[in-house]
Amino acid sequence: MSPAAVGLTASATGRRVKGLRREEVATLAGVSVEYYNRMERGMIEGVSESVIDAVARALQLDDAEVTHLFDLARAIGASSRLTTRRSPSRPRVRHSTQLLLDGMTDLPAYARNARYDILAINRLGRALLRGVDPAGPARGNLARYIFLDGDAQTFYADWERVARDTVAALRIEGGRTPFDRGLTELIGELSTRSEPFRIWWASHNVRLHTGATKTFHHPIVGEIELTGEALQLASEPGITIVAYTVEPASPSEERLRLLASWAAEHAPV
Repeated sequence: MSPAAVGLTASATGRRVKGLRREEVATLAGVSVEYYNRMERGMIEGVSESVIDAVARALQLDDAEVTHLFDLARAIGASSRLTTRRSPSRPRVRHSTQLLLDGMTDLPAYARNARYDILAINRLGRALLRGVDPAGPARGNLARYIFLDGDAQTFYADWERVARDTVAALRIEGGRTPFDRGLTELIGELSTRSEPFRIWWASHNVRLHTGATKTFHHPIVGEIELTGEALQLASEPGITIVAYTVEPASPSEERLRLLASWAAEHAPV
């Protein structure tokens, strides 16, 4: 962020960085430079939410970045009190959630946790996302499929955007639940085995995953454009249902019907 973007007059003389200096951020946030320096070093126990909010406004953070900043602040406050990490076990969704997914007969849909483990999926969703089979290399994890399965780069028409969004969503979850051992292990595996993941993870970009339109190159029905909507379950905190809708009377709707017919014929007995 340039000084001009926040209404400051920047002198080109002796300026080594294009962005804001610490003292400029401190001034904009209404805190002392020493206080802000302590915050940057992670010494923020006891810092009020109003001060963190002032820093967020000074840096013109978006909603995802503000959420991430507050999560990091809470994690620092909790780190001194927590000595154990949460189990990496995959939670089970309630039977009613599976029934809800099965009731969406015309839409591909699945339920996942914040680590991108697919915990439940309906028949059409299974036909769409064939590469995320729990018995396959992805082991039922969408992030693992995106980065470690070579077919994913063909399956997603805009693979890089999908992949970057996935990294950004995992980064914000890492700030929210830093003691989740399962998430830590997943990030470690992806960082070790995928150079794109490792590079994008280091950028620290964050994103709130709510929905997006994606084009899939499906091996059975061809190109199909779907819009995913992410729905948070109030009855199951941490579980998100993702359902894909299609534009009515479009070629994608016709191909989705073909996929549904194929799925019905090849459904396990």
